[in-house]
Amino acid sequence: MTVAFWCVLIAALFPFVLAGIAKAGDRSFNNRRPREWYETVTGYRKRAWWAQQNSLEAFPLFAAAVIIAHLAGAAQATIDTIAMIFVAARIVYAGCYLADVHLARSLAWLVGLGACVALFIAAA
Repeated sequence: MTVAFWCVLIAALFPFVLAGIAKAGDRSFNNRRPREWYETVTGYRKRAWWAQQNSLEAFPLFAAAVIIAHLAGAAQATIDTIAMIFVAARIVYAGCYLADVHLARSLAWLVGLGACVALFIAAA
């Protein structure tokens, strides 16, 4: 199992961490209607939900990029490094989202997207 493949697993599980952050300690959470509950929350809980959604949206491109770079025979050290950059960028992105630091959040998002593009370039 490569470092990059572990990064895919981390990226796949990260939305669940954000969901936990949104829900933790709020006794009003209703598991029968979680989407309705998400619509009522504010502050960092709402931002955690938005970060969760964005993490789910970013995951397919990242996973595909890692797999394609691997199948194309790109240097494993390169794939691993870029995958770690993606995961780090997504962690920074989520932290910025939770803290409501929008400009840094956008920059971290751009770094994550750039990492995905870099994986495709490494595969070329």
